[in-house]
Amino acid sequence: MRDYTTVIGLEVHVQLNTISKAFCADPNIFGQEPNTNISAVSLALPGTLPVLNKGQVASSVKLAHALGSAINKENRFDRKNYFYPDLPKGYQITQDKLPVCVGGEMTYVSEGHEKKVRIHHVHMEEDAGKSSHDLHDQYSMVDINRAGTPLVEIVTEPDLRSAQEVHDFIAALQQLVRYLGISDGNMEEGSLRCDVNVSVMPSDTDVYGERNEIKNVNSKKFAKTAVEYESKRQIKILEAGGTISMNTLLFDPTKGTTAPMRSKEEANDYRYFPDPDLPPVVLPDSFIDECIASVTLLPWTANTLLKEKYGLSDYDADLISREKPTVEFIQQFELPTKSYSTLASFIANQIFPYINEMQMTLSDLNVMNITNFITLIDSGKVSRSGAIKSLSSTVLKEINADLDIEKLAHEHNLIQSDDQDFLDAIITEVLAQNEGKVKAYQSGKKGLLGFFMGQVMGRSKGKADPKVLNEKLGKALE
Repeated sequence: MRDYTTVIGLEVHVQLNTISKAFCADPNIFGQEPNTNISAVSLALPGTLPVLNKGQVASSVKLAHALGSAINKENRFDRKNYFYPDLPKGYQITQDKLPVCVGGEMTYVSEGHEKKVRIHHVHMEEDAGKSSHDLHDQYSMVDINRAGTPLVEIVTEPDLRSAQEVHDFIAALQQLVRYLGISDGNMEEGSLRCDVNVSVMPSDTDVYGERNEIKNVNSKKFAKTAVEYESKRQIKILEAGGTISMNTLLFDPTKGTTAPMRSKEEANDYRYFPDPDLPPVVLPDSFIDECIASVTLLPWTANTLLKEKYGLSDYDADLISREKPTVEFIQQFELPTKSYSTLASFIANQIFPYINEMQMTLSDLNVMNITNFITLIDSGKVSRSGAIKSLSSTVLKEINADLDIEKLAHEHNLIQSDDQDFLDAIITEVLAQNEGKVKAYQSGKKGLLGFFMGQVMGRSKGKADPKVLNEKLGKALE
């Protein structure tokens, strides 16, 4: 069997979070009752005309800037003609010959390695409605609410080479649109969907094979599974002496398989032509500059900031930079650099679970209380584990009052004694009660040191200095 290389290109559709739809004033809201966010325009009644949505153009320019794309200062809309029941006009307003931007690239990390995918272009368009074929035993049901929702479509070059790369690229793009504030990127709600073009070629050649397009994949997991299945299917055909024909496929998430939707022996004739109801979009330099100036933080600049300014490790920086609000939250603190790693750990292990349980956001928390709490822990006056166990819930609950954290620590008897000689008696008692483990430690099972540390820390009620205790225990055990 020959070695094969999988070649993948993506067409990613991102629903924008503008207040209104792309070409009319209908509300752009997800989850409403079917056929309620509609008007004469979205229903394409005779005599209605489209009006450009400035927010859609601004979002497109921000995305172009983030991707390093060239912005076309004059771009235009076209009509893409095809019939489908949930497309009221009988055509889609999109961009063909002159999209809003061309070129650029997206850098992301997959399996520990930095990857780059070239962007062919980004264009603006509108979404279609939604047809449901399983809600009625005799009829297909059509919901026009989604018709006219503003989209940007990001078309990549065929630069991806594995199912995992596809998964990780989509995740990075999802993170980017959230940082830009142009979309929630929620794939479960259809805010981000992709068409996946898959082909395979023998690894000893650079000639691409015939591609098949998998339509409307709506999760990272499904995209990965679809690519894995489709590449194996094509390789199996080629190894059996067959040829790959161009097809449009659908992915079945239940079976994890792809199946033909329609043949593509001939290219679809969409009869593109400039939309006569929409003039060319001319972007003044001042508008472009204003859009770019609003992009204050990107995922990769946030990651660098967390490591260089706040001294976070690669792991902590990756964790904190996943969501822009978390980066903005940590920027509110004024701490010594070494304390930010303590804060990052506290965010991950205490704050995230707490706000999820309480259905709160980071902005609901009292920054000063948390600042004083982290400062107390790093001062060495209290045991980190004891303070977190006894005080963290109080620190997070008291939103409206600045707490005296050190006073609370005294009340909970958490302040560590400067005189650590009291540990000698506790150590002697613990070792006497665990003679078997002492002998095992002395025989080479050095991992038992953690057991003895825990026993002494518990009996000291958090007053033991871990560094002093570790030194005293080591001497006593030897």
